[in-house]
Amino acid sequence: MHGIDLILDLSVILAGAALAGWLCRQIRVSVVVGFMLAGILVGPHTEAVALIQDLPRIQMLAQVGLVFLMFSIGLRLSLRKLRRLGVGMILGVLGAFAITYHFSRLLGLILGYEGPAGIFFASLFVVSSSAIVSKVLAEVGTTHERAGQLALGVTLIEGILAIGVLTLLNTYVTLGSQVGRPALGITLGQLGAFVVLAGIAGLLIVPWLLRRVGVAAGEELQTIGVAALLLALAAMTYAAGYSLALGSLLLGVIVSETPQRFQIERSFEGVRDLFTAVFFVAVGLQIDVGLLWQHALPIIAISVFVVLVRVGATTTSLALVGMPPRDAFRAGLMVAPIGEFSFLFAQLGVVAVLVPAELFPISVGVSLLTSLAASALARRGGDLTQWVAGLQPAWLSAWGGYYRDWIDRIQARRSRNLLWQLSKKRLVQILVSAFFVTGLLVFAERLHDFCQAWLGRDLWFPDGLRFVFWSGLFLVVLAPLVAIWRNASAMALLYSQVATRGMPRKARIAPVIETGLKLLAGGVIVLWLSSLLPTEGTARWLLVWMSLLAVGALYFLRRRLVHWHSELEVELQERMTEDEARPENESTPWLRPYGAWNLSVSDCILPDLAECQGKRIDELALRSRFGCTVVGIERQGHMISLPGPEAVLYPRDKVLLLGTSEQLEAGKQFLTAVSGTPPALAQFDDVRMELIHVPRWSRAVGIVLSELDPTHHHQVQIAGIHRRGVRILTPRSDHGIESGDQLLALGAPEHLRAFKDWVNEEAGEEIADA
Repeated sequence: MHGIDLILDLSVILAGAALAGWLCRQIRVSVVVGFMLAGILVGPHTEAVALIQDLPRIQMLAQVGLVFLMFSIGLRLSLRKLRRLGVGMILGVLGAFAITYHFSRLLGLILGYEGPAGIFFASLFVVSSSAIVSKVLAEVGTTHERAGQLALGVTLIEGILAIGVLTLLNTYVTLGSQVGRPALGITLGQLGAFVVLAGIAGLLIVPWLLRRVGVAAGEELQTIGVAALLLALAAMTYAAGYSLALGSLLLGVIVSETPQRFQIERSFEGVRDLFTAVFFVAVGLQIDVGLLWQHALPIIAISVFVVLVRVGATTTSLALVGMPPRDAFRAGLMVAPIGEFSFLFAQLGVVAVLVPAELFPISVGVSLLTSLAASALARRGGDLTQWVAGLQPAWLSAWGGYYRDWIDRIQARRSRNLLWQLSKKRLVQILVSAFFVTGLLVFAERLHDFCQAWLGRDLWFPDGLRFVFWSGLFLVVLAPLVAIWRNASAMALLYSQVATRGMPRKARIAPVIETGLKLLAGGVIVLWLSSLLPTEGTARWLLVWMSLLAVGALYFLRRRLVHWHSELEVELQERMTEDEARPENESTPWLRPYGAWNLSVSDCILPDLAECQGKRIDELALRSRFGCTVVGIERQGHMISLPGPEAVLYPRDKVLLLGTSEQLEAGKQFLTAVSGTPPALAQFDDVRMELIHVPRWSRAVGIVLSELDPTHHHQVQIAGIHRRGVRILTPRSDHGIESGDQLLALGAPEHLRAFKDWVNEEAGEEIADA
């Protein structure tokens, strides 16, 4: 049968991943380690066990796994989170990135990796694995601590940096020895333009599309539509010359800004887990155990180096931007492991024959060891932090306190700086509009070629498509160009007023400075556009036509262009600030001042067969039994803060617990315990209605519905009563039951049977039973 080998291989991969993941969980190691080990064991390089027959197709599925993995990472890379992290956090991660890169380059030179090989070698260790770090934090239960939130922030920013690194490495592969700093600068500029272009288009289209599909089609078709968008955007990104990972990551970031985020995340949860396992197992399939053993000493040495350098670089950089040293150190311990991005970097270099073939298994081996170390370091992070703090001399602690006070004063002074506050927003608008226009113009030729393949070259008249395409494109970019000029003019006016403040001839000098700044801004805009627009051949006449078109549009449509851009800006601002009040940067800021109390917060998700499902919090007695307290419940994306004792827990609830580490561990084990048998209650689809005859001897005769209380005592609902030819729908609570009535009861089959037996009992049986 065609394709049977792929089905068998996939069954082996998933079975191996499940078994290895379960074993790793038992020994408190990240399941990702188990996935990679499973791939190594069942792969074609392990001759005694080799079970995989169709490796190329597994690699194809691994690419799909990469797409879904990057999408899930993107869902955590919310733009609101990035804004709340602040400039200081971004600078800290950039500093750690630079320190790690230069130390890794030095190690590469020692090991003999020079030139492009040294660049690829150093790139392997500059970015942590978001997948591994998030799983480690969830398994250890430190996601809601300050250090855990810092670690997640570091992985968020490093994920964005990783896309830039991947693009630069692609440039090395394409240009080879001809690559230089100008080429790298152009590459980064084009990448930024593409990201802004795709991001703005996505923020305008995707939320609208999700709303329409959600209302008109329902959750099932919405999930299918998002999957189609995901694969299409990944393919478009690849066609634009970038990695599949970029498109997937972008869509995840865009979806994270929509109200449908939790629904989509829940819908893709199973698919994400499935293909993530396939991706990491596929990485292991490419590894020869013999090569790992052959390079065991370098792998161990490099792993120790990576842990020390990444922990030291992250701690130092975060502390320098004003983060508390203890939190910075614990965050550094958590972001030690490398993973998916490092595999992509190594594979790219090996395929391009720019690095030795053994670099890929070395990267996998280092990932395995750093992941093992990360689990241990995260669990013992508190003790290690206390030990390191005890070694710190008093003068260094005092200097650190003075330094943080100085940083706080600088931040306070900047927040009070009126000039900065007035110009900050306009600078951001200018940069975003400039990147948007650059993206449209840089990728215009590719868009033109696509339209030409679809519509033909001679649309309406010879070479008509080119004329129509560039005319329409220029009208599209005209609105952001007007916005750039308006913002630049406003800043010129502002700076001229500030520069001449207090001067005796301010009224004369300020207009001169303002005019000079406007001329400077206009010259920069002209040079910028001339470097992007085509000027060779017939394109010169096209450029003249576009200039005339721009003058006419500005004359007749100036107000309309400003209005269109204002609407676009408001729409984007709404997307960026939606649900702004939700605290996403840190779940428990109120715990920070009380670290000495040894309290922490951790969460767990109740399994479908949890023994505690359907029970109230006071029934579980978590505080008296284990000492921990339920302080929050997240249910289907809705947060229930400080639930009362009468709150009921249901399957898939995310429960937030407060207590000491030991109390939290015991409480989570209790809440996640599952019963070996399915619940006794019938499924929702089994609920039905049934007519129950009331005989004259029934114990129900003469009882009113409020006294009977069938919902509470019998788990059934009386939907109607048929009495002497009259049907009483939804009877009131003061209706009594008479002999000969037919009760229309609603409930599960077993409850209906029990209620029917009760109705058929004689009234005297109740006395006899008593």
